[in-house]
Amino acid sequence: MLLWVFFLVILTLSSGSHSFPPSLPLRIPRYADAIFTNSYRKVLGQLSARKLLQDIMSRQQGVRNREQGAEVRLGRQVDSMWAGQKQTALESVLAALLQKHGYSQG
Repeated sequence: MLLWVFFLVILTLSSGSHSFPPSLPLRIPRYADAIFTNSYRKVLGQLSARKLLQDIMSRQQGVRNREQGAEVRLGRQVDSMWAGQKQTALESVLAALLQKHGYSQG
C-alpha cells in the first residue's frame, strides 16, 4: 500500500501542467490578476464617488453664488434708491434754503 501512495505522489509531481488542481505557478498569476482587478474596481468606485461629490458640491456652490449675486443686486438697487432719495432730499433742502435767503430758481 505504501508503494502505491509513493507511486501516485511521483506520478502527480512528474505530470507537470497536466496535474489537477493547477500547479502553483499557474495559481500565482491568477491570484495576482484577481488582486489587481479587485483593487482596480475599488479605485474606479472611489473615483466615481469623488466625481459625484464634486458635482454635488459645485452645484451647491453655484446655488450659493446665485443667491449671493441676487443679494448683491438687491443691495445695489436699495443703495441706488437710497442715493436717489438722499439726492432728492438734499435738492429740496437746498431749494428751501435758497428761497429763504431770497435767491430765485431758474
